[in-house]
Amino acid sequence: MKHERFMQEALKEARHAQTLGEVPIGAVIVYQDTIVARGHNLRQTAQKATMHAEIMAIEKACEHFNSWRLEDCDLYVTVEPCPMCAGAIIMSRMRSVYYGVKEYKSGAHDSIINLFDQPFNHHVGVQSGILEEECKTLLQSFFKQLRERT
Repeated sequence: MKHERFMQEALKEARHAQTLGEVPIGAVIVYQDTIVARGHNLRQTAQKATMHAEIMAIEKACEHFNSWRLEDCDLYVTVEPCPMCAGAIIMSRMRSVYYGVKEYKSGAHDSIINLFDQPFNHHVGVQSGILEEECKTLLQSFFKQLRERT
């Protein structure tokens, strides 16, 4: 199924983030069944709070289209978006977001708050649980290794 194929690409981005010592979160943006942008966490590397995978991918997609409107695009991200990223997804007018695993500390769809259900001028479709176990295992192994090092 195409959702799994695109989530596998997001997982590749997450693994790349992990090689940099970043929390392994990755994202891809798809337009007409083609990946037009990729992103992964760079928060530690850049020491900038906004360098989340979703933001990186949205910035690249906006450059690709030379537009802030991403109305016919879908975002695949390995972890439930935080409020900042959910806001950027809504404000860029993305069609849908698909994510792998819930983020119980800062998730803005199902875990803490549901920003996507608020009465904004644009509605984003959301589906969770895409390759959930693979996304979860990647995060858990990263944090386990991190704890073992300290």
